[in-house]
Amino acid sequence: MYALGIDIGGTRIKYVAVTHEAETLQCGSVPTRDGAEAAETWKLQVSEIRNTLELTFGQARAIGVASPGLAAPDGLSIAWMQGRMQCVQGLNWSEALGGESPIPVLNDAHAALLGEAWCGAAAGCPNTAMLTLGTGVGGGCLVDGKLLRGAIGRAGHLGHITVDYSGPPDIVNTPGSLEDAIGECTLLARSDGRFANTSTLMAAHRAGDAEATQVWMRSLRALAAGVVSIINVTDPEVFIIGGGIAQSGPDLFDPLQELVNEYEWRPLGGKVKIVEAALGEYAGAYGVAARSAGWI
Repeated sequence: MYALGIDIGGTRIKYVAVTHEAETLQCGSVPTRDGAEAAETWKLQVSEIRNTLELTFGQARAIGVASPGLAAPDGLSIAWMQGRMQCVQGLNWSEALGGESPIPVLNDAHAALLGEAWCGAAAGCPNTAMLTLGTGVGGGCLVDGKLLRGAIGRAGHLGHITVDYSGPPDIVNTPGSLEDAIGECTLLARSDGRFANTSTLMAAHRAGDAEATQVWMRSLRALAAGVVSIINVTDPEVFIIGGGIAQSGPDLFDPLQELVNEYEWRPLGGKVKIVEAALGEYAGAYGVAARSAGWI
């Protein structure tokens, strides 16, 4: 018996069929699109994925869906998602797929954290924090084995903590946010128009470009400040860094660790492990699959 996890993104739908023992039966992705009619496309694509897997592996024990946005209190849809992928708001996947059992819906960053805590970089750790670094900055926190959701599902939006109180407001009106300090959404502005993405920035940094190095290290100092602030609030055993920027490897993790060594409060000799996400772009699919089946 297996569970099926579906992660809905603006450009791709990722899926994984996984057993209780975290054995991956099959994973993959299909291209999709955003826009006014996207929801109908998503429904058809997810139905096709489910039907194809059932032909090979039989009926799934459970199905779960991860998506950007704030999950509704009943956990069956996204209650709030404005701007990009707005049509996911209010989409009830239980009704859309016509299944006999409810299909739970999770915020995609929350689902990614659960995946990593179940069978990824923080397997077996009940206290874990995660940042996903990409165009924006997402995240989530697991405290004493419980996913922090908050009153309206807003908890875990770690990209919107302040690392510079005098900075301009970000997309949710937070001044000087962590997202604006390291997310690719602001890199062009932060580099005075020189770098549009992290890969070009890193190439220049590795080639000895002093300006690129200055931009990168300024971003990492903000990231380290954010990491230790989150550590002080949630007290994790492991801190996971994921997302596209995490693929920078040692150029990210080595200086970040040095800065955290400088900033982190370590009472009783405690030191939080900073690790790279292990499940990559499928973390959300693993997390929502395991949650839907009641394994976590």
